[in-house]
Amino acid sequence: MKHLLSNKYIVVFCAGLLGVLGFAPFSFYPLAVLALAILFVQWQHARGKWMAARLGFAFGFGLFSAGIGWLYVALHDYGGMPMPLAAIAISLFAALLASFPAAVGYAQARLRARFGGREGVASNIVLLLLIPALWVLLEWLRGLLLTGFPWLSLGYTQAADSPLAGYAPLLGVYGVSLLVAVSAGLLALLWLMRPRKQIIHSKQGKIACAILVLLWLSGAMLRAVEWTQPEGEPLKVSLLQGNIAQGMKFDEDSLVGTLETYRRLAQSSDARLIVMPETALPLLREELPENYSDILRNQVRDKAGDMLIGLFERDRGLYYNSVVTLGSAEGQSYRKNHLVPFGEFIPLRPVLGWLINEILQIPMSDQARGGDRQQVLHVAGQRVAVDICYEDAFGEEIIRYLPEASLLVNVTNDAWYGKSHAAMQHNQLSQMRALETGRMMLRATNTGVTSIIGTDGRILQMLPQHEEGVLTGTVQGYTGSTPYVRWGNASMLGLIALMLAAAWRLRHSAAWQRTG
Repeated sequence: MKHLLSNKYIVVFCAGLLGVLGFAPFSFYPLAVLALAILFVQWQHARGKWMAARLGFAFGFGLFSAGIGWLYVALHDYGGMPMPLAAIAISLFAALLASFPAAVGYAQARLRARFGGREGVASNIVLLLLIPALWVLLEWLRGLLLTGFPWLSLGYTQAADSPLAGYAPLLGVYGVSLLVAVSAGLLALLWLMRPRKQIIHSKQGKIACAILVLLWLSGAMLRAVEWTQPEGEPLKVSLLQGNIAQGMKFDEDSLVGTLETYRRLAQSSDARLIVMPETALPLLREELPENYSDILRNQVRDKAGDMLIGLFERDRGLYYNSVVTLGSAEGQSYRKNHLVPFGEFIPLRPVLGWLINEILQIPMSDQARGGDRQQVLHVAGQRVAVDICYEDAFGEEIIRYLPEASLLVNVTNDAWYGKSHAAMQHNQLSQMRALETGRMMLRATNTGVTSIIGTDGRILQMLPQHEEGVLTGTVQGYTGSTPYVRWGNASMLGLIALMLAAAWRLRHSAAWQRTG
C-alpha cells in the first residue's frame, strides 16, 4: 500500500482520472493522449518490472474506478445490493480491469532490458512501437476474455470530432486506440528530450513532431473520404423515449401505464419507421393484447411502414430479449445474442447462482442467446441490423450483418444507471459503430440517449435525457463496405504484429548504438 501512496503513483492515478474526461459526456479527446503520455513517461523512469506493473495498475484503477463508477447505481439502487458490498464490488471490478494496464507495464519493462534500457534508440523503440502495440493488444484481449468488456477502450475518446476518428473506417476502434497510444508515445518522447533542449533543434525532435502532425493531419484528411454510398430514398423515422423509471419498469401495477405511454407516443408519429427501446413493453410477446397489437400495426401499415418493438419472447422454455416487427412487412424478430454476465445470464450457475437469487434483484436475469447468424430485418424499405443495449460495444459482431444492412438500430435501457454519464458513454460506442461501418445509427432508449447518428459518427439529433419524447427525423440508407467491414480487427492485429516484429528487429540497432 505504501508504494501506491508515493508521488509517482498518485501522478499516474490522477492521469487515469484525467483520461476519463476524454470520454463522453466530456469529450475532451486530447486529454486521453495526454493522460497516456504521462503514464508512458513514468514507465520510462520506473526501476524494475514490478514498479512498472504497479504504475500501470494505479493508472488503470483511476481510469476505471471513475469511468465505470455508474455501475454502483445498478447494483445498489436497482439491484438491491447493500451499499458496502456494492462499493466493494465496483472496486474489485475496477481492480480487475486495471490488471490489464499493469500487465502492459510489466511486459514492456521486462522486454526493455533486451532493447538496451532507457536511452537512445532503445527508448524510441519502446515508446513508439513496443508500448503502443502491447497496450492495444491487451485492450483487444479485454474485449474478448470472459465474454469481453471493451468499455473505455481509448479509441472511443476520439469519436466523433477528433481527426483520429478518420482512421475508424479502416482499423476500427482498436486501430484508433493504437494511434492514440503512438501519439502518446511521441509526446512522451518529446517530454523526455526536454532537459536536453532537443525538442526543436535536434533531428530526432523534428522527426517526432513531424510524425505526430502527419498522423493527425492524415486522420483529418481521411474524414473526407466517403467509404459508402446512399441507397434509395430518405426515410422518415421516429424514435420513442418513454422515460419509464427503472423502479417502475417491471412493476405489474405500472404495466398499463407503460403500455399507454408507448401507444400514445407511437400514435403521435407519422413516420414510416417507428422504433421503441429495449423491453419497452416489459412482457412476453404472447402476452401482448391483440387489440393493442392491432393499434400499433395500423399506425404504420397505411404508410407501407413498420414498427420495431422491444419485448421478451419465450420459445421452448427459453426466454429472449427481443425486437419484433409490426406493420406492413412480414413478422420478424431479432433476439439478443451477446448477453451481460449476471445481468442477463448467470455464468457458472452451480457456483454463482446464489448471487442473483439471494443478493441481486434483477428481473429476467437468466436469458438465452439468440444466435450470431440472425437475419437483418426487412422493414420500411430498409435492411436493418438491430443490436440490443451492450451489443453495440462489439464492432466485429456488428459487421456480421454488413454489407447487407443499409441501416443500424440500437435499442437500449440505460435507466439502470440513473443520471450518471453511462448513457453518454454508451452513445459514444454507437458513434464509433457508425464510423466503422459507414452506416447511420438510430438509437431508441428508455431514458436516453435517444439519438440519430450520421455516417461520420456525429450526433445529428438527440432528445434530452430523462424526459418523455419522440425524436423524429429523416435518415438515409447506405450501401458499400468500409475496409473495417471487410477485414474487421484483422488489419489492426496485423499492424500490431508488424510493430512488434519491427521493434524486435530494431533491437540490433540499439545494441549497435551501445557498443559502437
